[in-house]
Amino acid sequence: MTAAPRAASRPPLKPLDDALAELLAQARPLEGTDEVDTFGADGRVLAVDAVSPLRVPPHDNSAMDGYAVRRADVADAGAALAAGLPVSQRIAAGSAAAPLAPGTAARIFTGAPMPPGADAVCMQEDCEALDGGARVRIQAVPQPGQWVRAAGEDIEHGQTVLAAGTRLGPAALGLAASIGLARLRVARRPRVALFSTGDELVMPGDVPPERMPPGAIYNSNRFFLRAMLLRLGCEATDFGIVPDRRDATEQALREAAAGHDLVLTSGGVSVGEEDHVKPAVAALGRLDLWQVALKPGKPFAHGRIGGHTHFMGLPGNPVSSFITFALLVRPFLLRLQGVRDVVPPVVAARAHFDWPRADRRREFLRVRRDAAGGLALFPHQGSGVLTSTVWGDGVVDNPPGHTIAHGDTVRFIPFADLLA
Repeated sequence: MTAAPRAASRPPLKPLDDALAELLAQARPLEGTDEVDTFGADGRVLAVDAVSPLRVPPHDNSAMDGYAVRRADVADAGAALAAGLPVSQRIAAGSAAAPLAPGTAARIFTGAPMPPGADAVCMQEDCEALDGGARVRIQAVPQPGQWVRAAGEDIEHGQTVLAAGTRLGPAALGLAASIGLARLRVARRPRVALFSTGDELVMPGDVPPERMPPGAIYNSNRFFLRAMLLRLGCEATDFGIVPDRRDATEQALREAAAGHDLVLTSGGVSVGEEDHVKPAVAALGRLDLWQVALKPGKPFAHGRIGGHTHFMGLPGNPVSSFITFALLVRPFLLRLQGVRDVVPPVVAARAHFDWPRADRRREFLRVRRDAAGGLALFPHQGSGVLTSTVWGDGVVDNPPGHTIAHGDTVRFIPFADLLA
């Protein structure tokens, strides 16, 4: 009796760091740029260095309301100044200043240019106005340069203030405006086609809950994936829900690949008989990566359609889809836009829970910070429990084969960084 032939063994699961490195190696920055109004550039990625054509501040100016003086005139604030100094001029922000005559003071306001010859500002709380403001008595001897903001102390002429690859936020937009940049050259937005697979999926609003057929579920993935794409500055085209048929899947992939940089799918990348995405991608192009040593989110796939358009297939379970997007799709899309630092920072935190079940895969446990300054664990870590991602404010990055005891130091990644 001959033994039955052994099934071909599957390749080992790809470690998450290796999978991410492979993805980023293929994430060539997109060709083409846009010029946009600085007011509307929030979230975009700078395509060229922003170089300052001036100094900021452009001139020495006062950091306080008070009086500009020559320090030599007030080296002794005692009896010699009992009568006070004559106030020779009044300088407001935006006005010009005349040279300060020796033996006088200038009334000055925050942001106003320092008069030539003055080398310190005495804030008005340390001064006493006399004769209706015609004279001022200095009550505290200033230090050299006191309350003076030197020209160029923030930005020098020719300085690169924002490097290409910077993802612009409110502070960066203010910085660009401070050097006079009304428009910015930014990376082109990635064009992403999105669709879900699954005969069980129903769109909210199409069928009321009381009429849902057996086995049907509402399509939640489509909503959070589109929202995360828009947050990353992408142009997202929604191709809806594709039936669980090989021909329909190939047609959807072919249509979605036209005019898009990435086709992103949810569901259909596992090994079931109704999972058609993986073989369809292989038929239309190639599949470079499948299955990552990640929990939740093992059935993640990456490849190409037609040799040019990137493909990424996410698991159908909502938490798996959410986590794989955050860990793999987000850094890939940022790198397409030229962002260099795409890995979120990790924070050391104290576990206020026990996790005695070590897994062979790298786990991402949904947690939130508690009142005692540690991390509390959501009680149900299943890949279909989307409430864990709303209840939590981050994940614990737990290495393979690792248990956690209450009080252990763990690696915490806040959602604020993971989804930014």
